[in-house]
Amino acid sequence: MEGMWEKFMKNNQSTLKSLFQRKKSSPNDAESLESSPRSIPQLSHLANSVVSRCSKILKIPTEELQHRFDIELPESVKQLFTYSRNFLEFCSYQVLHKVSGNPDYLSDPEFCRLTYEMMLAWEAPCVECERGIQETSSSNEEEVEDEEGGSLFYSSPMNMAVQVDDKKTVGREAFARIAPVCAAVADIITVHNLFDALTSSSGHRLHFLVYDKYLRSLDKVIKAAKNTLGPSLSNLPLSEVEIILDIEGAVPTQPVLQHVGISAWPGRLTLTNFALYFESLGVGVYDKAVRFDLATDLKQVIKPELTGPLGARIFDKAVMYKSTIVTEPVYFEFPEFKGNFRRDYWLDISLEILHAHKFARKHSFKETQQSEVVARAILGIFRYRAVREAFHFFASQYKTLLSFNLAESLPGGDVILETLSSRLALLNADTSPLTVKQLPTSSPVSLLALNQLGFILQKDANLDREALIVGDFSVGETNPLEIAVKQSISNTGRAEAARATVDQVKVEGIDTNLAVMKERLFPVIELATRLELLASWKDPSKSTVFLMLTCCAIIRGWIRYILASIFVFFAIIMLWCRHFNEGKPLEAFRITPPPNRNAVEQLLTLQETVSQLEALIQTGNVMLLKLRALLFAVLPQATDRVALLLVFMAVLLAFVPVKYLILFVFLEAFTRELPYRRESNDRWLRRLKEWWFRIPAAPVQLTRVDHDKKKK
Repeated sequence: MEGMWEKFMKNNQSTLKSLFQRKKSSPNDAESLESSPRSIPQLSHLANSVVSRCSKILKIPTEELQHRFDIELPESVKQLFTYSRNFLEFCSYQVLHKVSGNPDYLSDPEFCRLTYEMMLAWEAPCVECERGIQETSSSNEEEVEDEEGGSLFYSSPMNMAVQVDDKKTVGREAFARIAPVCAAVADIITVHNLFDALTSSSGHRLHFLVYDKYLRSLDKVIKAAKNTLGPSLSNLPLSEVEIILDIEGAVPTQPVLQHVGISAWPGRLTLTNFALYFESLGVGVYDKAVRFDLATDLKQVIKPELTGPLGARIFDKAVMYKSTIVTEPVYFEFPEFKGNFRRDYWLDISLEILHAHKFARKHSFKETQQSEVVARAILGIFRYRAVREAFHFFASQYKTLLSFNLAESLPGGDVILETLSSRLALLNADTSPLTVKQLPTSSPVSLLALNQLGFILQKDANLDREALIVGDFSVGETNPLEIAVKQSISNTGRAEAARATVDQVKVEGIDTNLAVMKERLFPVIELATRLELLASWKDPSKSTVFLMLTCCAIIRGWIRYILASIFVFFAIIMLWCRHFNEGKPLEAFRITPPPNRNAVEQLLTLQETVSQLEALIQTGNVMLLKLRALLFAVLPQATDRVALLLVFMAVLLAFVPVKYLILFVFLEAFTRELPYRRESNDRWLRRLKEWWFRIPAAPVQLTRVDHDKKKK
């Protein structure tokens, strides 16, 4: 028996070795093994693994990579405590620039795994960091064992990722340092919001399954955009560098309605990097597309609006477009049963293209710089679509995934745009090949990423992949754009908290809002009431004292100090409250609301208010028309009197000191209610009103516009 076993082992020795040993490298891999990575003592096990893979991809030994890191980078990034992480960034950035040159790298599982391991290694680049993470994970593992076992049927992909891959997760900073190196995966401006969107259900830690699903969804969106053009879209007048970003209305269950005036037509809405196109649905086919420009400066306005049948403002599900070449605003309605998510999505992506072109025009960028700006907006829209389709994500004001929309909404967003413009100003737009000694100060990374993915934004552009490798990130350094973004995000918390308080104090109803305003203006109203009481001379002693003091202040020139004294008084009050009320919550302002009214009473009140407002506007128009009549001497005698009065006032202003004029006006206004002046003052006011009523109003002619001519 033993002889037979020995004979079997001898005959099948090679087969057993192939089962339990690694496969020997082929002759083509000889160089790879000769330069096989050796472990670097300073790095952790995972960091060494990542560096070894980088070495194989770059076909450079790890010793050579470390030597280049030591001689090419400044001493500031080679400090003892940051050496491991910076060397890992040095290797990772070079590999990511090389790997992203492959048009299908987003669909490559190895790319997903490699970038995720780079993030994991970035969090634990050295041996000490790895030990600390292992201790933390072991303690968490003991807690997990006490919980219920996971099921194969999960309520969502997020929960599945949490249960399956709970031991290895990525944090915010690691994601923000690795992901934006590939311009298609993330943007330096919105990378933190992208991380929050991917980790909203996983405790702000990124799991591999979620990251993998995001990349697969992004790849699907980009391939769909590349394959959009077809016979069904042949009637769109697109240029060679125009890219279709999204289409809405092609599915019958999700229509798009265009409202112009009281008319509405169903159709298909298309967004490109230059314009919006709407194709009205005819009998089985789409009519010729109408173009709504977003690139040219036409004073465009895009905002959310209310629409409804026959022009009624009922449903908050529309986007309004208005420009100087459109005779009247156009409304695109996105009907849906619950919410207005479709409308908000199309509003966001349309504004992103509009803001990108405005930003490019404001700074007078050249062609390559303009293409880089638009490319950044296009990639942001692709990422937004990917997250929206994969995780049903809907962005808020400060959590949007679109760079230019975020910069427009963030506190200090103008600083982000100024920093971005300074980076784009250094963009190398030269089409000549670059040598090693003449590296560009910056590169069109977004434009280059789109070009590698198969999109052409700029004709005759010489984008050399091997030369243009300088992006937004430098090893061991913080980009000024990243600093500006972090500063703006830090101010966002205060803005959101303040906005929440504003939303809380908003009340409904005209009567309630008037009651709130009246209560807040109570000190001003009380002051005006007391001044009116003094001017009525019901208490002669108080009125006389006030008159003498005010006249004395005017004559001595103390009036100019009154406003300054008011400012100082309020400043003292504010500092006093800050010192003695620090840390104490502000007491709620108590207001007694007016009695509730039914719907009919509210409608009657609204009608009365509108009537009063209309009467006030009519009175103002009549006054303006009478002044026009006086100006053009429709009534010569009245015009002569007004002209003489104006000349007399001009002489007074030229030769009489201002303080005496102020004193005269104050005495005239304050002493009108004195017993010996009241009768003469009333008689003078009556004569003035009679004179004003005799002045005719200038004629007005209303010309009606033919609406049939305006309709297209």
